[in-house]
Amino acid sequence: MKRQQVICTGDRPYHCDVCNKTFSTTNKLKVHQRVHTGERPYRCDVCNKAFTIKGILNAHRRTHTGDRPYPCDLCDKTCGTKWELKVHQRVHTGERPYPCDLCDKTCGTKWELKRHQRVHTGERPYRCDVCNKAFIIKGILNVHRRTHTGDHPYPCDLCDKTCGTKWELKRHQRAHTGERPYCCDVCNKTFMNRYNLKVHQRLHTGERPYFCDVCNKTFRNSQHLKVHQRVHTGECPYCCDVCSKTFSRKNNLQRHLLSCCNQHP
Repeated sequence: MKRQQVICTGDRPYHCDVCNKTFSTTNKLKVHQRVHTGERPYRCDVCNKAFTIKGILNAHRRTHTGDRPYPCDLCDKTCGTKWELKVHQRVHTGERPYPCDLCDKTCGTKWELKRHQRVHTGERPYRCDVCNKAFIIKGILNVHRRTHTGDHPYPCDLCDKTCGTKWELKRHQRAHTGERPYCCDVCNKTFMNRYNLKVHQRLHTGERPYFCDVCNKTFRNSQHLKVHQRVHTGECPYCCDVCSKTFSRKNNLQRHLLSCCNQHP
């Protein structure tokens, strides 16, 4: 009865003596305190990864078994947890219940909101131990580390290409399937990925957000700016292995190989 009264009244009488966060039960406080102590008492017997909460361990084990017992009733997707299903269903409902108090963006989860707010705060808590580059998201750090290790764990089953992430593989496979799911709402041109659509739409809006800090010339995407800056730096990273002539652009090297050295790029 006492526990029911605490929940019903919204009372949170148990507080953390490290960060003063409050909780409705002693058990929730105990679990929270593991954030500070580093205690992770629940360990996976397959990969040895440890967790603070038994329920998260149970959900993690499904990554090994492939078990996804929660199906979406609006599409074919299945989820490993009830929470994952609830978050997924917001794709269909459009619900984004967590607004940013610094801009107009709304988010589907508390974690997504917390991650977004780092855009405003500049916080980049995940740092590469090889090159010291910092990232907003741990997953992006993990992907970045593969640039040092050369690891490409996701092979395409239609060609010999291997990819560093599942998303990169999915995007690559569109080259085989011809799928172009991103459509311009002005001219109906379609694209294989969202970034290319975003860059294309700048043709219609006239937006050129990347500018050269030497001559103030502006560009629609960062790659065009990077290539342009070689005009000022003199950098020529593409070298002919026949005559050693260097070029600032890859396509210039390819033309050179065909016309001057009679080689295929």
